Amino acid sequence: MIDNNIAELIRYGEEKGLIEPDDRVWAANRLLTALGLDRWEAPRTAAARPLEDILRDILDWAVENGRCDSGIASRDILDTELMGRLTPRPSQVRRTFCDKYAQSPQTATDWYYTFSQDTDYIRRYRIARDMKWVTPTEYGDIDITVNLSKPEKDPRAIAAAKSAPQNAYPACQLCASNEGYGGRLDHPARQNHRLIPLELDGQPWYFQYSPYVYYNEHCIVLNARHIPMKIDRSTFRRQMDFLRRFPHYFIGSNADLPIVGGSILSHDHFQGGRYTFAMAKAPVETEVSFPGYGDVKAGLVKWPMSVIRVRASDPDRLVDLADRILLAWRAWSDPAADILAETGGEPHNTITPIARMREGDFELDLVLRNNRTTVEYPLGLFHPHPELHHIKKENIGLIEVMGLAVLPARLKDELAALADALVSGGDIRGSEALAKHADWAEALAEKYAFTAENAMSILQDQVGKVFAQVLEHAGVYKRTPSGREAFLRFVDSVR
Repeated sequence: MIDNNIAELIRYGEEKGLIEPDDRVWAANRLLTALGLDRWEAPRTAAARPLEDILRDILDWAVENGRCDSGIASRDILDTELMGRLTPRPSQVRRTFCDKYAQSPQTATDWYYTFSQDTDYIRRYRIARDMKWVTPTEYGDIDITVNLSKPEKDPRAIAAAKSAPQNAYPACQLCASNEGYGGRLDHPARQNHRLIPLELDGQPWYFQYSPYVYYNEHCIVLNARHIPMKIDRSTFRRQMDFLRRFPHYFIGSNADLPIVGGSILSHDHFQGGRYTFAMAKAPVETEVSFPGYGDVKAGLVKWPMSVIRVRASDPDRLVDLADRILLAWRAWSDPAADILAETGGEPHNTITPIARMREGDFELDLVLRNNRTTVEYPLGLFHPHPELHHIKKENIGLIEVMGLAVLPARLKDELAALADALVSGGDIRGSEALAKHADWAEALAEKYAFTAENAMSILQDQVGKVFAQVLEHAGVYKRTPSGREAFLRFVDSVR
């Protein structure tokens, strides 16, 4: 059967354009080496099966014959090596991308996105298993996902990682040195990973897709150097440069401080893609103006977090104004609104910036962030509060700021069990897995009549409502009259 499986994999590579007919023998021998085989008898025909099935059968054979252990990490290392032996060299990929880009930026990204899936760098079959739904809220339709491929992270561990010594190779999972890397049990294999070089603000950067693809064409734009995240004037210039090259994509950056900075602070990078988030659809509800910038439209966005939207035809004007707002916010304190720029010399204010094209203009959303902690809220004052941790405890990074929840995998089983308990009257507080949800579930039970038919849909809808609360907690200015006054006090301070 292994001969047949190898033939199937070669046929797959040929059908997807990874190899050509003249490469068949060469490809077969490379696969044999990876599997510890020294001979192969090509079958007359090879079935056209899904890649997941082909790789599963090869890996099962490898485990049974001592070529691989049964752990997921070991299996991933081996199947990535197999796919890497069919993946074209970086130079070939870059030439093809440039040829496609000469036709149009969208033609280039369409090809590269499909290529990244065909090489199994983006594992379509795993992403298809994620739970996804949409919840209507007062802020628009918010996307909810339960991610089944990455573990939940502790915010304090993320903060510690920023200052941890960088001894490993590659230094992190974003580094350009991942391209072609063989992997190890604590670091994913990347033989099938290919990068596209870019120049942003006169510096070398790279363009790639995320292997997890939380939304359509989820890309990562990473600094060629392994340097920490930093939001400053050059951040905005780089965003404008990217939009000039890929006007059909948005590009955003996590903030550069722990708690409010997403999960990777050790490597400067952006995330982008071809997707319209709820925040981008949210309207400006209060128009504002900034002295000297009469040519720039500006306003406060109807969103649970505190967002200043600026828009202009000249991107350099947006860069100037965004830099002015950033510098003002870095230094801004308003104790009446719980905003302190620093405590004990530690800075707290920063910005999460998101840029896009809209009707021919450049548009920039500046989300005000503050990472201060208190005795009552040791994980962050503007962070999901403890009563919401049963659903979401992780940092609120760029993707979630824009209105797409990335919730931990544990919720898949917990929600299913909770639905059963609410229908059957089971003991929620007595369950180790469900006790964290007890207060929430009991409140829902008073409001809804749960049945086997409606329980999961009610829970999913309410999870979405909880995520809207999560974003409200992360907003530095609350959506109250006093919160709006405080927000405008800061706007008026920008000179």
